[in-house]
Amino acid sequence: MASFFPASFENLIDSFASLPGIGRKSAQRLAFYILSLPAEEAEKFAETVLEAKRSVHTCPVCQNLTDGELCPVCSSPSRDRTTVCVVSEPRDVLSIERSREYRGLYHVLHGALSPMNHVGPDDLRIRELLERVAEGEIREIIMATNPDTEGDATAMYISRLLKPFEVKVTRLGFGVPVGSNLEYADDATMLKALEGRREM
Repeated sequence: MASFFPASFENLIDSFASLPGIGRKSAQRLAFYILSLPAEEAEKFAETVLEAKRSVHTCPVCQNLTDGELCPVCSSPSRDRTTVCVVSEPRDVLSIERSREYRGLYHVLHGALSPMNHVGPDDLRIRELLERVAEGEIREIIMATNPDTEGDATAMYISRLLKPFEVKVTRLGFGVPVGSNLEYADDATMLKALEGRREM
């Protein structure tokens, strides 16, 4: 089918459409919006994307995103260093922090086990977690992966790997519906889930 738009504009639409959760119509709206911006604002937008790519990296301790040497949680002296909450994605840290109840550290796996999508243990930051636990300061690991098939499989797999370390392994309790994502949980739901965590 012939395109009504210039190739460069079609490329812009394709770029937006390649983002997760953005359909073709939304991609077109975003592309039209970008074109409507004054040149300096469009340049600023592009530079913001490039700057984030240049400066944001993973924290060497917890694997969360940071633009410093360590992330703000790992560098905070007020956090409980004996408890680590394991999450699938960096955005899950924000969901738990919103509860204002959890005062420990985090470990971000950057995914969940998914044989269907060819995601195995070596594709996740599991080795880094085991290295942290081996240092001996951690007393409890809270498995806060999503309450779906992949999240449960990941939690069970990691809990088996942690058995030799004699560390307490708990799972988020009731409050987060099965099959949902943590990023959609409200503050009260996340608080209940943290309070109701159970040992694995």
